[in-house]
Parts: sequence; C-alpha cells; structure tokens
Amino acid sequence: MEVIRSKEFKAKTAWGAKNIANMNGITTRLHWTDKPYKWHVNDGEEVFVVLDGVVEMRFMEEEQEKVTILNVGDIFYASVGTEHVAHPNGEARILVIEKEGSV
Repeated sequence: MEVIRSKEFKAKTAWGAKNIANMNGITTRLHWTDKPYKWHVNDGEEVFVVLDGVVEMRFMEEEQEKVTILNVGDIFYASVGTEHVAHPNGEARILVIEKEGSV
C-alpha cells in the first residue's frame, strides 16, 4: 500500500518518473517535467493524464500537426501509431499508462 501525493513529486530532470505499478507489462508512472518531450510513437496505446499544470499536446493526424491544450484532469489517449509530443507550460505532473518499455 502506498499513498502518492502527486503535487509533491518533483524529479531531478525533466520527464523523470516515479514507477507506480507494472501490471502484466502495462506500466503506470508519475512524471514531472518543465520541458517538452520529443516527437515519438509508442509501441502500444498510451493514456496520458494531466494531474498538475497545463500541457500543450501536439499530434499528427492525416499528415497534419494538430494541437490541443490539456488542463488538470484532462486525458489524452494515443492509439497505436499516434505520433505525438507533449509541451508543458511551466511545471507539470503527468500520469502515464503504457506498455512497458515504450518511449
């Protein structure tokens, strides 16, 4: 049993993470960042939940870059093959659920 106070979590570097669970190859991790990630495509599906802060999520759809703003409580679902990149506006804490070993 563990209680995690997500607003208190801060990693040493951008996109540092606290591993919360690994359930049959699906990981749940808490990330802290103040810098953009990189464009990537995951090996499987990804659920991206903003717990603190604001994140600009950029993604490719029909060969065009699209942008959506994610606020606290918003969830971004990346299906298999969705190319995307997260750009936080300041500090953000994000819960990511994805296949173990994904980028």
